Parts: sequence; C-alpha cells; structure tokens
Amino acid sequence: MSAGIVVIGAGQAGGRAVEALRANGYTGGVTLIGAEPHLPYQRPPLSKEMLLDTASERIDWVRPAGWYEAQNVVVQLGSEAVRIDREAKRVMLRHGAPIDYDQLVITTGAAARQLSITGFDHPRCFTIRTLEDSRALRRLMVDGARIVVIGAGFIGLEAAAAARSHGCRVTVLEQGPRVMARGVPACISEIYQRLHRQHGVDLRLDVRITAITGEDVACVHLADGTYFDADAVVVGIGVVPRDELASDAGIVVDNGIVTDDHGRSSDPLVWAAGDVSRHWNPLLGRTVRLESWQNAQNQAIAVGRNLAGHDTIYAEVPWFWSDQYGINLQITGIPTPGAVEVVRGDLDAMSGLLFEVVDNRLRCAIGLNAARDLRLAKQIIGLDVDVDPEALADPAVKLVDLYRAMKSRSEIPTT
Repeated sequence: MSAGIVVIGAGQAGGRAVEALRANGYTGGVTLIGAEPHLPYQRPPLSKEMLLDTASERIDWVRPAGWYEAQNVVVQLGSEAVRIDREAKRVMLRHGAPIDYDQLVITTGAAARQLSITGFDHPRCFTIRTLEDSRALRRLMVDGARIVVIGAGFIGLEAAAAARSHGCRVTVLEQGPRVMARGVPACISEIYQRLHRQHGVDLRLDVRITAITGEDVACVHLADGTYFDADAVVVGIGVVPRDELASDAGIVVDNGIVTDDHGRSSDPLVWAAGDVSRHWNPLLGRTVRLESWQNAQNQAIAVGRNLAGHDTIYAEVPWFWSDQYGINLQITGIPTPGAVEVVRGDLDAMSGLLFEVVDNRLRCAIGLNAARDLRLAKQIIGLDVDVDPEALADPAVKLVDLYRAMKSRSEIPTT
C-alpha cells in the first residue's frame, strides 16, 4: 500500500502545498504534520492587524477546518518531527508513531533569532512568530506601557508603530547605522527613521545591548551604561531557517534547504518550500532564500503541482510589503548595492516609487502608497529588457504604457 505524501510543517506553505496537491488531481494519501496546535494560518497579520486591533481575533486560516477532512488530508497537530530516515522513507516524531512516506515536503519555515546575551529568556521578552506570541504581546500594549523594541527591521518597526497607536512609550534599539538595512536602500531608511521619530518613537541607532535584567519589569542595558525599563521587550532581529531536519538527514543545506527551480532537494524524494527553502530562481540567475508571504504561498503551490504530476518551474519576481502608520511600503525585486536610483513621485510625501536600475535593466522597485504602479514595476522587472531611466522618472509617462512598449519589444523575435 502506498504511503503517500507527507508534509512536515503546518504553516502557510504546508497548507498551500496540500491544497495544491488536491486541486491538481493527486488522490493518494496526504499527511500534514504541524508542531503548533493550530491549522495552517497566514503570519503577516501577527505583526500588523493583530497588534493594531487588540480586540480582533480574526485569523487568516489557509483553509477552514472542515476542508481537510473533506479532502481526506490527515492532520497531526502538536506533533514535532525530530528525524527523517531517508533509507526507510520514514519521519520520526517526538511523540507518536513514525510516519512512512513515498515523497516528503519540508515546509518548516523559520524560527525567530534569539538574543545572545544574559537575560535573553526574560519572561517579558517576546518574539512575533506564532499566534501565541502576538496574543501575549498585545495584552501588554496599553496606554502608557513602556515597550522596548530590539531590532529595526520590518517586524520590529511594525510592532513599534502598533505600540504607538495604543499610546505606548516606545524605544527602538538598532545595532546598525540605519533601519531596515537588509531590505531597503539608505534613502528609504532615512524616510522611515524620520517617520518613527515624528510619531514619538525614541529611535537609537548604532547601539550594543549587553544584558536584560529585572523581575517584574525588564531592564535593557546598553554598552554605554544606558538602560531602559520595559513592560515588554519585542525582539525582532531576524529569523533562521528551520533546516536542521534536512541537514541531519544528509540533505544539502546552505542557510536553507537547497532546491532546484521545481522545489526538489538533493534527495529526489524530498521537496521544500517557503522560508526554509533556498531555491534556484531562473529570473535572478541564482539561489535565494525568501522570507515572504508570496514565496511561502506560491512556491508551495508549485511544489504541490509538481507532486501531482505537473512540470511547474517556480520563477517569480520577489515581492514584500510592510504597513506602518498607515503607510504602505511595497518592494518588488531585491535591492542591489551600487544600483542607479531613479525616483518617480515624491517619496518624502509618502507617495512615489524608487527604482533601482542595473546595467540598464530594472532590478528592484520600492513603492510608498503606490500599489498599482508597483504591480506594473514587478511586471517590467520580469521582462528583463532595457529600460529608459528618464521615462521611469517622468510622471507624465504612464507606467502601463512603458510596460506595454517593453513587452512588445521583448516579444520581437531575434535573428
């Protein structure tokens, strides 16, 4: 009897993978293993809507509970996979009987990076990775509460903005020279530094945190002797892929499970998708590991299609977003150091686009309250044709017209 397909990781990627299996005609056995006690849900609201509206319990489930039963998907929640036996084609669980597989999908995502200082495990310290994390933190976001945020990336700044909306006193501590340094160029960082300070955030850059002490409250100490008392400390210093199952099983990893453009790992029976996967992207011409809603969903769908017998290459222009103080930041492509920067609109007025051009090709676009134009920029990046920087910068030239002209040019056969 066929063992079927087993999916380890019941987050968004795991949920979309099993959904795609059934949607594309796979009728064999499907088992979904999740360490959390919840069915697959989407994580972006954890640092956005759930913190902004502390009375809201709306959860964006990938599928309602009844769908899994109706689709004959066996779901094992609260079950932690601890080892993959590739020779026996078996997944070992911390509690419960082993599960055999014909093919295996790993969608274990990423874990919040921990501080490496004394007091990193203080009960007033929170990361934002699960429903329980968000629920626990938002109970402390009340008017006058002291919130210290460690790390000025997207998650940290979203938490800071939410805390300020509830009247909290907020301090953000960042060890680097600017905010969101991994995701945006310096000019966008400067805009967001001003934005947070204008909203009353005590933003401190180039600081080194040495310890967290205290009992009823947390006291965050800096190397220069400064300290901050906090009712809650939000730690947002990035994530690490949960690729240890694959690594321990001898599957190739490199800051994520290395996969091809179909999602297959170095073991032809093992696939990976989402934050845990470092996949080959033909559009970028290199492997990338992406921490985004888009990638968790669409790569998992591609893997599910492939396991159902299709031949789907996963090749998409990356896309990310962040909401802070009512400003919608969207990024498509990947920022490139040394790129030629082209501005369209008024970024200081929170309305416009920053384009990054490399070798006459559009490689990245960053939009502030410019969702429609950002979608067109994403399509232009995907064309991979020469662009005219002056036309990109000219608001009198419609981006849709530029896109159509470039698309027509890309379709002209070469001889």
